[in-house]
Amino acid sequence: MFIQTEATPNPATLKFLPGRDVLPGGTLEITSLDAAKKSPLAERLFAVPGVGGVFYGQDFITVTKTGNEDWQHLKPAILGAIMEHYLKNQPLLADGVSATGSVEDGEFFEEDDAALVGTIKELIETRVRPAVAQDGGDITFKGYREGVVFLNMKGSCAGCPSSTATLKQGIENLLRHFVPEVQEVRPV
Repeated sequence: MFIQTEATPNPATLKFLPGRDVLPGGTLEITSLDAAKKSPLAERLFAVPGVGGVFYGQDFITVTKTGNEDWQHLKPAILGAIMEHYLKNQPLLADGVSATGSVEDGEFFEEDDAALVGTIKELIETRVRPAVAQDGGDITFKGYREGVVFLNMKGSCAGCPSSTATLKQGIENLLRHFVPEVQEVRPV
């Protein structure tokens, strides 16, 4: 089994591509050892000293390190954990756990803005999320209020030094171009 790795814009995260589907149709972010019980692979990755977060995308795994650990030392242990998981043919998720394909729970917007929000969500799904997934992360719609779009950032996007630039110069400009009512984009 050959697992490729890719750097992400966030120096604290590394993207691992196992060459097969990881979590088709959804994403899952795990940010603590306790939450890692959702996934046998996440438990294995959190057992590696210095791992502070795991994010599953359709065909990739993003791992976030804690502190000043060096990727040169972490990477072999992470690769070994991923390889062992797949070679043992274990399930990605524990029984009863499902991925979050969309985050409609907890979304907020006025009913009058439903058509506008539909356009915003379509732009995020078709233009923003695929690009962000290439960097090992995900961005989902959280809400819209008075011209402000609220987005939830996960994986390599969470805590990324360039995430503010991505939001303001990339996503905000895109949304303002297609939806003039959008005045600003903010992370949740």
